[in-house]
Amino acid sequence: MKYTIGIDVGTSGTKTVLFDSLGKKQASHTVEYPLYQPKNGWAEQDPADWKNAVFETVRTVMEKSGVDKNDVVGIGISGQMHGLVMLDENDNILRPSIIWCDQRTGEECRDIENIIGRARLIEITANPALTGFTASKIMWVKKHEPEIYAKCAHILLPKDYIRLTLTGEYATEVSDASGMQLLDVPARKWSDEVLEKLGIDKKLLGRVYESPEITGYLTKEAAEKCALSEGTPVVGGAGDNAAAAVGEGIVSDGRAFTTIGTSGVVFAHTDNIEIDPAGRVHTFCCAVPGAWHVMGVTQAAGLSLRWIRDTVCTEEIHEAEKEGVDPYVVMDREAAEAPIGANRLLYLPYLMGERTPHLDPDCRGAFIGLSAMHTRGDMTRAVLEGVCYSLKDCLSVLDEMNVHPDDMKICGGGGKSKLWRKMLADVYGIPVTTIESDEGPALGVAILAMVGAGLYSTVKEACDTIVRAKETVLPDEKNTVRYAKFYDIYKGLYTHLKNDYKALAEL
Repeated sequence: MKYTIGIDVGTSGTKTVLFDSLGKKQASHTVEYPLYQPKNGWAEQDPADWKNAVFETVRTVMEKSGVDKNDVVGIGISGQMHGLVMLDENDNILRPSIIWCDQRTGEECRDIENIIGRARLIEITANPALTGFTASKIMWVKKHEPEIYAKCAHILLPKDYIRLTLTGEYATEVSDASGMQLLDVPARKWSDEVLEKLGIDKKLLGRVYESPEITGYLTKEAAEKCALSEGTPVVGGAGDNAAAAVGEGIVSDGRAFTTIGTSGVVFAHTDNIEIDPAGRVHTFCCAVPGAWHVMGVTQAAGLSLRWIRDTVCTEEIHEAEKEGVDPYVVMDREAAEAPIGANRLLYLPYLMGERTPHLDPDCRGAFIGLSAMHTRGDMTRAVLEGVCYSLKDCLSVLDEMNVHPDDMKICGGGGKSKLWRKMLADVYGIPVTTIESDEGPALGVAILAMVGAGLYSTVKEACDTIVRAKETVLPDEKNTVRYAKFYDIYKGLYTHLKNDYKALAEL
């Protein structure tokens, strides 16, 4: 039996999993590390923490599994997207990495759109300028830390810094590079126009590969630290959502997945590039060569449910302790007793502003229709439904772009709720399916490594063999019609409140 390793360099920690060639997990290990916030709205991490976590987790899974290192035929790397890693000519880290959730670059985003033009920027990079993306972070360092920028010899993304430590190669791949806002997304290569206009030297950037391509081989030093064989191939890998898509089998037209984690994502594969000129959703190259994905984001999906748990559901928490179950189980039970529409109560899940379809950092959460007769069960159901409506907003934009999934996979913590899965199926009007594996990005990049190592000829062939459905929830047409009436009202609420949100933010 041959094996591959999937490394997922996340924000809270790095998880490494060893899989056999049929996608069966052999061993896994996670190492956590800190997030630094030196100022309000800033978010940074030390790339050395990622490197140390990778060496420790890979070594540990090899020790746990007992697998012969010579039977490991490939490594795939996934990771948090958009982070800026700056190195000098000797590969020394010049400053902490400014990561995806950092919000300091609002002025730089405006500068980028003024320099390039918003419409032209979307045409080339498939996205408007966003504070989370890497280009604005580079521009911030150029402006505020010119002495550091002057020393910079290499710019890498988080997972690509790990690639460098493993192989000595400066490289990236198309899915993660799409989130830098420096890539010509339709052409799948660095944009000379964007780089020239922003004054960023192309030599700072690594070579761009497709996700299953071999980008380098394990060095002797890295192999010793990982307890692996020197020369083990390392493939391009993928950004976290693109990697999760492969792990969910979303690798051909008509396939999509919804993630309900802290945030929510609706992600659809498309063989033909589709770009929203309004910039409401992201279009990136996906991990399947020659294809793309379209992705809408709800900022506070699972976060909304956690918020109501922590602020309102004290009794449910106590009851869960008595029963020895998770509080969400008790909350689901109460929410299931409320009718569709939560007794005419609607919830807007804008606790952290919103990305899709509004791109508004000032909008905030709200209950609409709250009355003295409503219970905590009604409020919980309204939150669950409100998140579904927000995710439906994402799906509606995809529909406008001629991306029409006919089946929806679901993953993330929220996907464990049978009630929430049923709501989504009814609100979407399409089947919602869970899969057997819950390893997400780590499985996805391990599959890419299998393709790179020649165990499978294509990503689709590998996914068709490895990714197996677990349970499908079918939509109820009557429920879909009932939810649609509440969704129609929900859609209009943001427009009614938009100016009030702005006024409130300016107080």
